[in-house]
Amino acid sequence: MRRLRDLGDLKGKRVLVRVDFNVPLDVEGNVTDDTRIRGTLPTLRELRAQGARLILVSHLGRPKDHDPKFSMAPVARRLSELLDIPVELAPAVIGDEVTKMAQELEDGEILMLENVRFEAGETNNDDTLSASLAALADAYVNDAFGASHRAHSSTVGAARLLPHAAGLLLEREVKTLTEVTESPKRPMVAILGGSKVSDKINVIARFLNLADELLIGGAMGFPFLAAQGHSVGNSLCADEDVELAKSLLRAAQQAKGILRLPVDLVVADRFSAEATPVAVDGVEVPEGMMGLDIGPKTAAGYARSIAAAGTIFWNGPMGAFEMEPFAAGTRAVAEAMASAVGTTVVGGGDSGAAVQQFGLAERIDHVSTGGGAALELIEGQTLPGIDVLS
Repeated sequence: MRRLRDLGDLKGKRVLVRVDFNVPLDVEGNVTDDTRIRGTLPTLRELRAQGARLILVSHLGRPKDHDPKFSMAPVARRLSELLDIPVELAPAVIGDEVTKMAQELEDGEILMLENVRFEAGETNNDDTLSASLAALADAYVNDAFGASHRAHSSTVGAARLLPHAAGLLLEREVKTLTEVTESPKRPMVAILGGSKVSDKINVIARFLNLADELLIGGAMGFPFLAAQGHSVGNSLCADEDVELAKSLLRAAQQAKGILRLPVDLVVADRFSAEATPVAVDGVEVPEGMMGLDIGPKTAAGYARSIAAAGTIFWNGPMGAFEMEPFAAGTRAVAEAMASAVGTTVVGGGDSGAAVQQFGLAERIDHVSTGGGAALELIEGQTLPGIDVLS
C-alpha cells in the first residue's frame, strides 16, 4: 500500500480522509463508544502537523434518505473534544456550499462532511458521487479499515481519482492481521464465537490449517454439538449450520490444528437477563432449555490454551455476554487474553465490544476496528478499499 509519506508535501493541500466513525449513539445523540474515533487520531494529528487541510468523510448507520438521527453532528462534537479544536460540520456531503467550505479551509483545519450514506450513490460506487468527492480535495487517505471491505464511492471511487495512501490506523490493521496469518508465533490459538457457522465457515476452515488449536464457543458451538449427536434443546441452531458443521468436523480430522468444542455449558429456559442460569456438566442441553454460555470447565480449558500460546486471535463472544448472568465465559476469555504473554489480537465486532465492556482493551495488543473487514482479510479475500491503495 502507498503510505502517508508517499503523498509528499501536504502543506496547504486539501486531503479527503475516509474515516470509520460509525459509532454507537444514545437516545440523546451522544457518542457512547469513541474507540473508532480515537483509533484515527494519530493519522489526523500527523496530517495536521504537516499543514494539511482535512475533509473527513464517514458513514453512520444505514439511514433512509436524510434521517437526521443519523447526522454526523454528535461525532463532529466528540472529535472536536478529543482534538481540542473546532471541527465544522458541513450541511451536506457534496454541493456548492460544501465546496465553498472546503476551499476556505486553512492549514490544520478540519471539515466533516455529513453522513456519506445520505447520498444514494455511495453504496453502489456511483461515478458522479465519486467525482464530486474527489473534486473537494488534492489527495485521498483511507483510514477506515472497518469500511474497506466495501467497494463504495468513499472507499474506492474517490481514491482512484486522487493521489492516495493508507492512514496510520489502516496500515497498522493490515500489518497486524497479515502477521496473524503469515508469520504467527507458535503455538497459535484461534478462538471463534458468535451466532452462526455459516457467517464464519471460511474463517473456521482457514484456522483449521493455520492455528495449532481452534476453540469454538458461543451459539456457533451448538451446530457442532448437534452434528456429533448431542441434544441442543432450544439453542440457536439452524439445520444448514449443522450440515456445515459436519463438513468442518470431517475436515478437522485431516487438518493441522486441533478443533476444540465446549465440554460444559450454562443454560436457561429463555433468552433474558432475568432468566436463572443453570450449569450443565456436559453438553446435553435439557429439553425446553437453551445454551447461553460456555461452562466453567470449558472456560478454564480455553484460558490454559491462551496462556500457553505465542499468538492468539479472537473473534466472537462465548455466550450472551451482554446479559450479566451469561457473561462469565466471554469474560474468562477476555481476562486470559489480557494476561497472555503471547501476541493478542481481537478481531473487532462483539469481541471488541466485550473487551471494552470489561475494561480490558488497553491490555490487548491489538483490537481491530473492523469486524467484517478483519475476517475477510483473515480469509485471504481482497478488500477493495485496500486494493485501490496499491
